[in-house]
Amino acid sequence: MILKSLTLTNFKNIQQASLEFSDKVNCLLGDNGMGKSNLLDAIYFLSFCKSFTGMPDAMVMRQGEDFAMLQGRYVRHGADEELLAALRRGRRKSLKRSGKEYQRLSEHIGLFPLVLASPADMALVTGAGEERRRLMDMVISQTDARYLDALIRYGRSLEQRNRMLRDGVADANLYLAVEMAMEASADYICSARRQWVARLSDIFADYYHAIAGEGETPSLAYSSHLADPAVRLCDLMAERRARDAAMRFTTAGPHRDDIEMQICGMPVRRAASQGQAKTYTVALRLAQYDFLRQATRLSPLLLLDDIFDKLDASRVERIMSIVARPTFGQIFITDTNRKHLDEILGHTGEHCAMWSVSHGQFQSL
Repeated sequence: MILKSLTLTNFKNIQQASLEFSDKVNCLLGDNGMGKSNLLDAIYFLSFCKSFTGMPDAMVMRQGEDFAMLQGRYVRHGADEELLAALRRGRRKSLKRSGKEYQRLSEHIGLFPLVLASPADMALVTGAGEERRRLMDMVISQTDARYLDALIRYGRSLEQRNRMLRDGVADANLYLAVEMAMEASADYICSARRQWVARLSDIFADYYHAIAGEGETPSLAYSSHLADPAVRLCDLMAERRARDAAMRFTTAGPHRDDIEMQICGMPVRRAASQGQAKTYTVALRLAQYDFLRQATRLSPLLLLDDIFDKLDASRVERIMSIVARPTFGQIFITDTNRKHLDEILGHTGEHCAMWSVSHGQFQSL
């Protein structure tokens, strides 16, 4: 899959921009806060219908403006495609694919696969379990519409059960009805997550060793109250109902799942140096790319947003050699360091498009 061009109006600090992209490497050079990451966020928005920062839609519109437009022209499975996202204050956002508007934005997820690596990825190894659940959900949802539907259904039932707990509802039959609905979704969610982590683990280890060498042993393991398929969510919730009532929220279920991330048998958050932790997150994203490429039979877009900080020169060089492989498709890279970008070009041997970015404006170099 290739993004041929992007046109933006009033997106974050970008008042107006229209860029034609290289099919392989696209580099954005500029100081922090100038708009490099905002361009990548616009590309991300067209794939996921939201900002990668978690920013509300009203805040991605340029300050003082009432609307924003994002238009991307793609080649997907050899055919031309166009995506058009429109946002207006006080109105539901719209996304059209080749002129036809989606009625449910969830139908779009996974059709234009994308992988983003950024400094915020450090939260994957240092942050709470929510960060790692978000990773699982984002990747699996791009390849499995049933999984996304199960997540939505589970979330609604979880919200209902938590409301009952807060309101002091005591009727066991009411709880059972909600918990049975949760269990139906939870079984599929946990099965998909278990299989995904197992499949990703070997791919991830290969990429980690390709970046760091063979002296370090990384690992991933799925952690869940329902890791054992024989455990039923309804039974678990019945056991915990009194405790949940006291705490006023649901303490067990897929919403508490996690991924145990270790290096040499120790948790990454405690044992890894900054360089090791950064290598860990980059390897995770490259493994995610490989998984999506195999699952969707498309080459996802790869967005590398200022990822070289905290890495020594040898690891930077290895990452650049990896992404230059033919298995990687179109790449978008941001950096403040022209030297990094010139070295990337030297490794790829491919045509590259490069822009300097200043205050939301893009100048071709």
